[in-house]
Amino acid sequence: MNFYDSVKENRIIPVVKINDADKAVKLSNAITEGGINICEITFRTPAAPFAIENISKNCPDMLVGAGTVLNVQQAKDALDAGASFIVSPGMSGELCKYCISRNIPIVPGCVTASEITEALSLGLNVIKFFPSEAFGDLKTIKALSAPFPMIEFIPTGGISYENIDTYLNFKSVIACGASYLTPEKLIDEENFDEITRLCKISKDKVSNVYRT
Repeated sequence: MNFYDSVKENRIIPVVKINDADKAVKLSNAITEGGINICEITFRTPAAPFAIENISKNCPDMLVGAGTVLNVQQAKDALDAGASFIVSPGMSGELCKYCISRNIPIVPGCVTASEITEALSLGLNVIKFFPSEAFGDLKTIKALSAPFPMIEFIPTGGISYENIDTYLNFKSVIACGASYLTPEKLIDEENFDEITRLCKISKDKVSNVYRT
């Protein structure tokens, strides 16, 4: 299954900050057991590329990508580690062109009409809306979707179990990125049963939400 099909099927993407790459495989298995087979490992710690490598080599059922990618060098490091997709917090034409030239899915962060227009000029119509809650949440997404009906949004930042269904109910939102599924503290403590529980109840919830 390719990236976009996986996003639309899962409808929720765990956004992971991990400090110890040796815990990556157990984490991936916990997410998969919760019914989700995609995750984004953020480049916020030195462990990130090693965690991606461990998952890509040992967890064939998991589609693992790299998040918080800020430049081409980080993208190269992520792809060398085995990342299947790249997510950036902002809109970088250079980064997007690099990924496009290598047929790697890239989801740039866009919160303005100008950024969305730039993404469209590069042939990209799936964007990360980040940080969603800080930039007006679903109200802003709905406003932007009027002039850009071809854009599909993945809101991230402030997504919670309580509000995720509100986002996913809107037709232009294909998935949400969520860090609440894999809290850093639970990973550090190796409380993978709780991560599985959080993933399961969230996947059950989003599976019953219809886009209108």
